Amino acid sequence: MILILRLGDSMLFGTDGIRGEVSNSPVDDEDDVSQLIEQRYISTRLMRLVGEALSRIVEIGSNVIIGWDNRPDNPDLVSSLTTGLHLGGCTVTHGGVCATPALHNALLETKSALGCMITASHNPVTDSGIKVFDSSGFKTSPELEREISELVIQLAAEEREVDLIHQQELSEPDSHFNADLAHQELLVVRIAEFSGLFSSPAHIELVVDSSKGAASNWLASFLKQYGITATEVSVNAKALNDNCGAGELSPSDSWTWAEAANSEHVLINSLTQRPTGEIIAAALDGDGDRCLLIQSTETGCRVVDGDEMADHILRSAKGDWHLAASIESDLALMSSLDRLRAKVDFSQTAVGDRWLSQALRGSSCNVLGVEDSGHLVMSAPNPNGGRCLVGDGVASMLIVLCAMSCKERVEPFERGFKQRTSIKNSVRSRWTGNNALADTVEHIATSKLGPMKRHGLIGEANLMLLEIDGISIGIRNSGTQAKTNVSLRISPGFKYSDAVESVEQIIATLRDTLVD
Repeated sequence: MILILRLGDSMLFGTDGIRGEVSNSPVDDEDDVSQLIEQRYISTRLMRLVGEALSRIVEIGSNVIIGWDNRPDNPDLVSSLTTGLHLGGCTVTHGGVCATPALHNALLETKSALGCMITASHNPVTDSGIKVFDSSGFKTSPELEREISELVIQLAAEEREVDLIHQQELSEPDSHFNADLAHQELLVVRIAEFSGLFSSPAHIELVVDSSKGAASNWLASFLKQYGITATEVSVNAKALNDNCGAGELSPSDSWTWAEAANSEHVLINSLTQRPTGEIIAAALDGDGDRCLLIQSTETGCRVVDGDEMADHILRSAKGDWHLAASIESDLALMSSLDRLRAKVDFSQTAVGDRWLSQALRGSSCNVLGVEDSGHLVMSAPNPNGGRCLVGDGVASMLIVLCAMSCKERVEPFERGFKQRTSIKNSVRSRWTGNNALADTVEHIATSKLGPMKRHGLIGEANLMLLEIDGISIGIRNSGTQAKTNVSLRISPGFKYSDAVESVEQIIATLRDTLVD
């Protein structure tokens, strides 16, 4: 079995780290690894193996810092990861409960060799996992993920005795660092930068939903320092990500006021009628690295997604900018970037904020990476000097509010059409992007739209993109959940009825094939 598992591509990792439902540890290491690969279960035993594997990719004695979010199983997972790192000769710092961008900053401040965030982001509270950052603050590459996966599998297969006589001692950190507090201090610096770049945020009333994550304890009071009257509502949620936060929202969601009043989502249910066009709320996801805004409409309210948030920034921007957008972003097809005051160079990337960071790495101008899910990657001060790249939900909210307060702004222009559908509970192995099913999907699209360019993208092993002037259809497996996503993007001015009809047929075909 081990030989077969080694043939996988980054087999333990998904789009963003390792994630799965937390379960009891089997008595055998190999069974633990199999549970992750075959059923997406993770356990304390697996986390210890991951810690041992990580210790082998850094020098002996290197420090690793760990942060975690408010999931009930995380303290045990943190202890096991700490044990594994200690068994491999690392020292360990605990950063405490914090957001992912807080862990990123703490990694740089402590000059650690690796940063580990124990989270499953927007996944249900019953899930958890790990995101790994290198010493420069960049997430793991597919090559490094394959190496870590190989090491975990090798360790699980070895006939060895792990000395856990002093397990309690091994599970304790060598030092502590308050990552959450350091994050708040960094945000003070960042809002000053945003105000200098655009304008200070307007004095508004805002309902905030931190998904019961770390920011739920301080975000409302933090915003009040800058004239934003804020009320935190996720404190009323039952648990992290439970009917709260950005993870429960989709970029295209909208509600009438009556629908909002009957919503089970704690943020949407708390909203009341406000003047049309006002930004009335903001939602973070569980680990705080992304944000979606809520705007009032004539009849209710709607989500302002990551693409539109980036649009607000760019319409107030000056100077040279490098914009990176994923293949699910409608900014990738906009032909109006040349109408901005800023000069914008553009890159299209695979899905995942690490690919945004890689595309922007080394840029000497202002940078912005965007996914419509609310991930905005921006430049931030590096505690060791210079700049770094990070996705931060609170910072994303602040820069958009500053940009929207800027008096000199380019008028909004037509955004085109965007639609994304998730085929849930799909058997992802049946979609590879280059098998007979992919050929069928291509035939469906071309029969309506004519010959299309078919290709993939670095970082998306199973992605198939079909493109013709002004129209893009993308199909890819989710890297974190059992679903397959179908995205349609159409540039402004292009007729979309035939494309929508084709995609509806594609979705029906995929559902019939991928869902048992």
